[in-house]
Amino acid sequence: MKTLLTVVLAAASAAFFAAAYDAGPLSGTWQLHQDIAGNESDQTCTFTQTGSDLSGTCESALGSVKISGKVEDKKVSWMFKSEYNGGPLTMKYKGTVDSNKIVGNVSVEEYGVEGDFTAVQSGKGPGE
Repeated sequence: MKTLLTVVLAAASAAFFAAAYDAGPLSGTWQLHQDIAGNESDQTCTFTQTGSDLSGTCESALGSVKISGKVEDKKVSWMFKSEYNGGPLTMKYKGTVDSNKIVGNVSVEEYGVEGDFTAVQSGKGPGE
């Protein structure tokens, strides 16, 4: 019985530590600066990368939004839907990862405008 309990505890511990260290390289907190059609703004985004899937939240002066996206090699993309002045707002980000930095472009679907963004990783999540 003790042997069975030891095996179960060892397996549970291994699964816990594997999950804690399974966070992808984009998991953590990112400081994002964007310039869209001459309008500059900043966001703090918390990403969780699981395999090629990206999820998380971004906080800005307009509030908090949930993001969803994909990671493929050094390419990353994510989007979120929100509201601005009572109307829908869809923001789409596409960038390239270089160490702890993401550089790319952002588009605002409903307004047909684009801009650039830079995100710098400021911290990692669990299992740093």
